[in-house]
Amino acid sequence: MTFIRGVGMTKFGISDKLTHQMAYEASVEALRDANMAFDEIDAVVCSTLEFFQSIEKQRHFPAMLSSMFRTHVPIIKVEAACSGGGAALWYANQLPYENILVVGSDKLMTMKSEAITDEFMMAAENRYEQTEGLNFPSQNALVAQEYMQKYPSTTPHHLALIAAKNHANAALNPKAKFYQQPISLERIESSPVVCSPLRLFDCSISVDGGAACVITKDKADIEIAGSSLYTDYLPTFERDDNTSWEAAVLSSKEAYAQAKVAPEDIDVAEIHDAFTIVELIAYEDLGFAKKGKAWQLIEKGHFMKDGKLPANMSGGLKAKGHPISATGLAQIYELVKQMRGLQGERQVRRAKTALAHNVGGAGGTIVTHILKHRGAA
Repeated sequence: MTFIRGVGMTKFGISDKLTHQMAYEASVEALRDANMAFDEIDAVVCSTLEFFQSIEKQRHFPAMLSSMFRTHVPIIKVEAACSGGGAALWYANQLPYENILVVGSDKLMTMKSEAITDEFMMAAENRYEQTEGLNFPSQNALVAQEYMQKYPSTTPHHLALIAAKNHANAALNPKAKFYQQPISLERIESSPVVCSPLRLFDCSISVDGGAACVITKDKADIEIAGSSLYTDYLPTFERDDNTSWEAAVLSSKEAYAQAKVAPEDIDVAEIHDAFTIVELIAYEDLGFAKKGKAWQLIEKGHFMKDGKLPANMSGGLKAKGHPISATGLAQIYELVKQMRGLQGERQVRRAKTALAHNVGGAGGTIVTHILKHRGAA
């Protein structure tokens, strides 16, 4: 059994710190939260994309962390596009070490928008997708078009409701990019079209940030009860159906089985919402809604703070921000804080069992974690 002992996270937004410095900041907070010193850590698993067009011009991230922490313990880097943080935690959970630090960090805001788009799209297929001008907004817009054609009861209004929910949550989250910046439903629905049917506020926002957690084999209050990673074909045109992402279905089923729970047992969830359509499809792939029926639960407020299953109380990638390799671990940060009852205005009524869903690319890698509150260590 593996437990989470401590979590840490920088504020997401524009930072004057470099990638490794944000990783260090998040790690120090996680160690402090765990009441541990770094010399108690047996290994580190990290994730970062080390962007080619970044001003940092720095790779070999594990050795950089070795310098930062003045350590010689094993440090391994995991790369899985936007699911790097979740994949790092999944990998760390397989290792035999007693205490492991898991950390993800990326710095995006020193790059121009065009450079960010180019870097992101390298997580998609090159020959037929990248070279034809496809980017992630247009790729996910095609997913949304296919979904709405198959399930015409779902409209752009339902996507806007997801965005409005996440912005409302982020406005209460001091670590979120959109903290104290509420965005109305009307503004969301009138924002510029990026690629139909997706508008500006259907798309997550790039930020700088780092997040970390300390996992241990010693009993602590939060157990990693389920941890599963599955992959899918990289080119979306090779898949039979893009209205459901098979890696999400497979990883969630395995995680539920490991944790001995069902979808209806989940009290709070952090769902990957790089685009609002991704969150909507995840509701169904994770078993929270029947296929083609998520819109009904969205209209009823099912995923709101006072709904049956609060989702993305952090604000999600949409409004908390999306620093790629830190995202999956930022989800864990939010869930652990919720399960410990520490989230103030954003605190949900009951948070004993939680789910994190982290996606790389357009469903190419998907990681599902299920956490259980086990009480005091």
